[in-house]
Amino acid sequence: MKPTPAGSYQRIYTVVRRIPRGKVATYGQIAELAGIPGHARQVGYAMHALPQGTTLPWHRVINAKGEVSRRRRPGEELSQRMRLEEEGVGFDLRGRVALARVRWRPMADGRETAVRRRTSR
Repeated sequence: MKPTPAGSYQRIYTVVRRIPRGKVATYGQIAELAGIPGHARQVGYAMHALPQGTTLPWHRVINAKGEVSRRRRPGEELSQRMRLEEEGVGFDLRGRVALARVRWRPMADGRETAVRRRTSR
């Protein structure tokens, strides 16, 4: 049986909620940790479905190139970049973060391993 989008979204939100301040994760990384490897686009849909004013740290999710993904309306990505910069995440002249330095590595503390096991049932 295929997981429902609502169930997948909740698993995605559970993972995103754990990204610490000053760190980022890619859409693909979130998909894998949420138990839906290969579904990076679904993570993007889940982020888009969040209500205005959410407290979920959606701004910490970026693309695999280390860039803030473009939005439908020009300029909306600036808000995400500004939030990341306020947390100490720097961008180079091409608008990319140094993933080697600021990528969240959840397996180091073991907490996400438990999340993955609980949500993949």
